Amino acid sequence: MAKTDWKSEARALKKKVRKLKDTLTAAAGPMADAVSDAVGDVVAAAKKALKPVSPLAPASFPVLPAIKGAEFAAVEAGVRYQHRKDVMLVRLAPGTAMAGVFTRSSTRSGCVRDCQAKLAMKVPEGAGAAIIVNSGNSNAFTGKVGDEAVAAVTGAVASALGIPASRVFSSSTGVIGEPLPFDRITAKVPDLVAALTEDAVEMAAQAIMTTDTFPKGAAATVQGEGGLIHISGIAKGSGMIAPDMATMLVYIFTDAKIAAPQLQKMVSRYVDATFNSITVDSDTSTSDTLLIAATGQSPAAPLKGPVLKAFETALHGVMRDLALQVVRDGEGATKLVEVRVTGAATDEDAAKVAFAIANSPLVKTAVAGQDPNWGRIVAAVGKSGAAADRDKLTIRFGDILVARNGWRNPDYREEDGASYMQAQELVFAVDLGLGKSKRSVWTCDLTSRYIEINADYRS
Repeated sequence: MAKTDWKSEARALKKKVRKLKDTLTAAAGPMADAVSDAVGDVVAAAKKALKPVSPLAPASFPVLPAIKGAEFAAVEAGVRYQHRKDVMLVRLAPGTAMAGVFTRSSTRSGCVRDCQAKLAMKVPEGAGAAIIVNSGNSNAFTGKVGDEAVAAVTGAVASALGIPASRVFSSSTGVIGEPLPFDRITAKVPDLVAALTEDAVEMAAQAIMTTDTFPKGAAATVQGEGGLIHISGIAKGSGMIAPDMATMLVYIFTDAKIAAPQLQKMVSRYVDATFNSITVDSDTSTSDTLLIAATGQSPAAPLKGPVLKAFETALHGVMRDLALQVVRDGEGATKLVEVRVTGAATDEDAAKVAFAIANSPLVKTAVAGQDPNWGRIVAAVGKSGAAADRDKLTIRFGDILVARNGWRNPDYREEDGASYMQAQELVFAVDLGLGKSKRSVWTCDLTSRYIEINADYRS
């Protein structure tokens, strides 16, 4: 059956299911709600069964340490998805320090602009904080209506938790250009508050997923002076992934004692080597948000000296882990690719070459087809706009020397390249031979599944 025929059949089946649900509900009388829920659960289970988990996914969600001063909850609000949790809330203890980085898209969402404005405000002494996130609707390109939705949601949370609205940060992810049905979220705020607990972080990670095939989490522990310091992070992201930052929502929590300005410097320092070094499809989102909260509830002393350096290393590791999980869950991905560029004349040139290779549809489809077509890498280097010299260029697949000195390595065998391309994780190393600058970025292959996901995203 042709793909277009399959889609027609799928749409017809959806209509039949809806009609059957209506018929059963009407016939059930007093049991209507129960029947409706039961049918919905069956449909949701069927959809989940038909949605394959990325072959690059970790075996399970990691065990994340509880962060004292951070509580989580998630509920079903029906923002877009039915019969799945799609809104999550985090309550943060008084005195929590907040920092963040966001998309630089000129069409960024109302949530992003609101978060940026609130982080720039003076924090009321001893104020707590909260983060509320919905999936299914990005509330982006929705004008004043979108701003009103942000105010309504954050205001409802502020009232329920007894904290200033300026300390409630929100995010939305999903379809662009559709008004957010915020009343469905505000109606669930009491349920969210009642369900808050330290151990619901995995549920929160699930609630922020859109086209993701698995929830993403990472953690680290640092020995501080007087006790342990914990870091736990969750993220969502699968498509529309490109630097500045990506269609990513990232929330990191720590019990470290650290001031907001210092925390902001750390996050800003490490974002380029992590979330701004991944790409799935070169499309930058309107909604990218990374928020980090430090509750200060660890028994350890404030960060300084060797402990501060250890914390920075651990935070960098958590950010890198989450960033790579996003690439591993790239829409339709079957392979993780690191593009490692060295020997560039400048840092800017190193980045240009790395992203030219990582974003090349020709390179990415060759990876999907396990074709060791190194000529496509040569072409990507040439189109990047960076300084390059054919006769100084070196290309490797992992440890395999493919090309050097402007020509294919005489000892390179095509069958060796083909064998290497069968691996799930690949490294393409390019040395330009012009300087000392370097850059690594991560991407995935481009498969027909990516097209299917994005062709049907609003269907």
